[in-house]
Amino acid sequence: MAAPAHRTGAFAALYGLEVVRASSEEASGRVAVREQVRQPAGLVHGGVYASLAESLATLATGAAVRDRGMIAVGHSSQTSFLRPITSGTVRATGRPRHRGRSTWVWEFDVTDDDDRLCALVRITMSVREAP
Repeated sequence: MAAPAHRTGAFAALYGLEVVRASSEEASGRVAVREQVRQPAGLVHGGVYASLAESLATLATGAAVRDRGMIAVGHSSQTSFLRPITSGTVRATGRPRHRGRSTWVWEFDVTDDDDRLCALVRITMSVREAP
């Protein structure tokens, strides 16, 4: 089954985000590991993990609040690195833990191709009136 089309923006294209799902219940996506997303030691750069989770949370929260004339923007992010990824695919799946009037909080599991937990990311999204 083909992934749905989502508007991710130019930055997501730079690091290679592929959105698998973005709904108010779950968001998931992946990034293929290539030289451009590795840090000098050969590990996937930590910013990829955080960017992957924030992009997915923004898409999913934004889609959920759009009908109310609202937008979603990142407010805070916290990433705990558990094991490095050096090849294959970085995968993230998250669910909202809080869906408030002005904030949503998402928690993402970041895994490798062997489904090993490699990072935990918590993203708080601000929900604001669309400009």
